[in-house]
Amino acid sequence: MTVCKFGGSSVADAAQIKKVKAILDADENRSIVIVSAPGKRNREDEKITDLLYRCNEAVQKGGSCKEIFAIIQERFISIADELKIEKKPLIMQLEEIRQLIDAGRGADYAASRGEYLSAFLISQYLNFEFIDAADSIVINSDGTVNPFSYDKIHMLVDNSKKKKFVFPGFYGSTKDGVIKTFTRGGSDITGSVVSRAVNADVYENWTDVSGFLSADPSIVEHARVIDTISYNEVRELSDYGASVFHEEAIAPVVKSGIPINIKNTNRPEDRGTLIMPTCEEKKLAGVSAKGGLSRIKIRKLMLFKKQGMRHALLTMLHIFGIRPSFSLFGIDSIVWFYDTKMASESILDAMCERLKSEFELDEVSVDSGHAILGVVGSSIADDGSYIKAAKALSDASIPVSFLNYGASDVSYSFGIRDEDKEKAVKIVYDALFK
Repeated sequence: MTVCKFGGSSVADAAQIKKVKAILDADENRSIVIVSAPGKRNREDEKITDLLYRCNEAVQKGGSCKEIFAIIQERFISIADELKIEKKPLIMQLEEIRQLIDAGRGADYAASRGEYLSAFLISQYLNFEFIDAADSIVINSDGTVNPFSYDKIHMLVDNSKKKKFVFPGFYGSTKDGVIKTFTRGGSDITGSVVSRAVNADVYENWTDVSGFLSADPSIVEHARVIDTISYNEVRELSDYGASVFHEEAIAPVVKSGIPINIKNTNRPEDRGTLIMPTCEEKKLAGVSAKGGLSRIKIRKLMLFKKQGMRHALLTMLHIFGIRPSFSLFGIDSIVWFYDTKMASESILDAMCERLKSEFELDEVSVDSGHAILGVVGSSIADDGSYIKAAKALSDASIPVSFLNYGASDVSYSFGIRDEDKEKAVKIVYDALFK
């Protein structure tokens, strides 16, 4: 059995959905489909999920979502018309959803409706059975998947008279039945959850590129496709900003060891990238960089002498809405990097004042304009490539604030300025992959 997830670009309009059908028809084993909300049809277009978030924002400000939702409604009805699908059930669903968003159901409910409507419509077009993720996937308060979900999905699929199914991606529900979404890109997670639940032979993740590339093609024009890559390497590359596959989507399939194949909906004949539990060949996989980061620097003599200090400091950051994504530690210091969008200047001022007074810190400071460049590959422990990368950055006069080597078996990273991010990726790629 093959589980297929189709991303937003793959279901952006009727023409793309017809490609989806052709892909499914080409292989009888492709019997379970997970779909995202329709994505952009062109550069000027807007994703359905973004429009739905705007609907919720309008309601939160005391208005109505009616005007924005009309764009969403027109988009789905247009797809139904082109696919020659009966529109009445879809129109009824659209009206009910608009009313519930206006009634204040919240951001998670609003955002999830793009996937819901996409799956509802595509299930009719394919004549597959629709299974609502809210009835099959339970998401815990920390965003992880409740193990009960796997048994629930298996039971729904096993007991059904039909053999082919469509699930909406990106969301599930809490134990209390309230709609809850994963983080953005979470349809990848849904695909992994369903794959594990049905013990799939392979999980195909269909997108608009022919696999994982060794660098962002908008930066490195001829970046090569990675043929095979391990679970760990994918998580590391995703963490450093590679956006093809959600880093949390590996977790559900780890125990089962299900291979994941990244494929191109527009070029289904391409091999794509095969993601495996492990890879025997030792090689470099790719280079990527994540920007838009700010840095918190904390210093105190004998900082770690008091037990639980690091946890207490992190808890305080969480209170102010900051969840660091990278960290460095010295004998008396901590450096954390986080997404700059997480906090305003006034919140940061209040947080620094609170940290300094409550923990009697010698120093606490925040600055922005940072990026972190990561090199990923199973060969990094032996190939000395970090020396080549560091020299390339130095020769290009790109300042490096840190080198983190040894924390991971499959990656190392450099702290660089945000303004140097694209130049640094190209420089390092040329030094290591050409």
